[in-house]
Amino acid sequence: MTYQQTKELLEKKGQAHLLAYYDELDEAGKKNLLEGIENIEWSFEEALANPADLSGKNRDIKPIAGLRRADIEARLAEFEKVGVEAIKAGKVAAVLLAGGMGTRLGVDGPKGAYDIGVTKPLYIFEQQMKNLMEVTEKCGVIVPLYIMTSDKNHAQTTSFWKEHNYFGYPETEVKFFKQDMAPAVDYNGKIILEKKDTPALSPNGNGGWFSSLQRAGLCEDLHARGVEWLNIYAVDNVLQRIADPVFVGATILTGVNCGAKVICKTEPKEKVGVLCMDGAQPDIIEYYELTDEMANMRDESGELSYCYGVIMNYLFRLSTLEEIVDKKIPVHIVEKKIECLCEDGVTRKPEKENGKKFEALAVDLIKLMGSVLPFEVVREKEFAPIKNKTGVDSVESARALLQGNGVIL
Repeated sequence: MTYQQTKELLEKKGQAHLLAYYDELDEAGKKNLLEGIENIEWSFEEALANPADLSGKNRDIKPIAGLRRADIEARLAEFEKVGVEAIKAGKVAAVLLAGGMGTRLGVDGPKGAYDIGVTKPLYIFEQQMKNLMEVTEKCGVIVPLYIMTSDKNHAQTTSFWKEHNYFGYPETEVKFFKQDMAPAVDYNGKIILEKKDTPALSPNGNGGWFSSLQRAGLCEDLHARGVEWLNIYAVDNVLQRIADPVFVGATILTGVNCGAKVICKTEPKEKVGVLCMDGAQPDIIEYYELTDEMANMRDESGELSYCYGVIMNYLFRLSTLEEIVDKKIPVHIVEKKIECLCEDGVTRKPEKENGKKFEALAVDLIKLMGSVLPFEVVREKEFAPIKNKTGVDSVESARALLQGNGVIL
C-alpha cells in the first residue's frame, strides 16, 4: 500500500497514530512501517467488539470415555502393528510448535535451544529429536517434520538447527514455517507501537498452527508425500513420544478424527486442561472451570470421572483439518506486559500489564474435530514440562524425570 492508502485505512480504523513518526523515518524505516501495517490481521477488532464467551456457563459438560493404560496394554501388539504400518507407508508427519522464547528460563532465544544438560550440552530440541528418532529407527523410515516458529525466533531457530546439523535428521525432511502474528493493543483498543517504524505484533497463539502451515504452502507437500495424520506436540515437554506407533494405531483403529495423549490427574484440582464432552462434541476445559462437584466426581471404579489431563500431544486427521480450517475458533484476550515506544522515543518493557494480546489455542480445535480418543500415557515416562527455571514444571524437575528414564545429562 502507498502512504496515502495506508493513511486512509488507519483513519477509518481509528489507528492513525501508527503514522505519528513517519516523517522522521528514513526510507528503509518508512518501508518497514508501511509493510508492517499492511500485514496487520484486523480480526482482533471483532474479538474486542464481541469477546468469545469462554466462561463455560452455556456448556453441557460430561465425562468422556477413553483408553486407559490397562486397555492399551491389552491391545498393545494390535495397536503397534497398525501404527508401524501407517508410519512405514508415509501416512504420519510430525509438527513441532516452537514459536516461544526462553524468556522465563532466563535466556534470550528460542525455548527449544535451551541447554538442559548437566555434564554435557543437551538442548530441548535435541532431546525431542532423540525421542522421534527412536521411532524412525524402529520403523525404518523418516517421519517428515514441520516446525512452527514465530517472527521473534525464526532466524535464530533455523540457524540453530543448521548449526547442529538438524540433530542427525535429514535436512530435506525438516521444513520451517512461521506462526501468524496479531497486533497488541492498549486498553483503548489502539495498536501499540513497539518502535517508531514497528507496530507491536505477537504470535497469535498455537491454535492457528494449521492455517499458518497451509498459508506457507506446506499442505501441497503433505499431499505429495501421502500424509494423512499430523502429530502436533509442544516444545516444552522433553519426554514427548512423537509419532508413537501405539498411539497412531489406536487412533486409526478407533476411527476418530483426533487422538489426544492424556495423563491421569493426580488430584481433583490439578492444574491441567481436562478432556471431556460438551454435549455431543469433545472439548477441553481448564481446571478452574470444573465445579468442586465435577472435580471430585468419581466413577464406579472409584477413579475421578474428569481424570484426563491433556499434555499437548495430538494426532489430527489431515482431511478433517482441511475441512474445518476456515471455521472460527475462540480468540482468547490476555493482558500482558508489552514492549512499547515511550514518550522519550525509547522502547521499554513496562513493569505491569499495559495492553492486550490475542491468542487462539490448539485445544479449541478439538471441538471442531468432531471425535477424539483420549489415550492415557504414563506421566513419569511422557510428561516433563519446562515452564520455569526452578520449582514446579521446571528445568530442575524435567532433569530429574529425564534421569529417571535413563537419559544421561
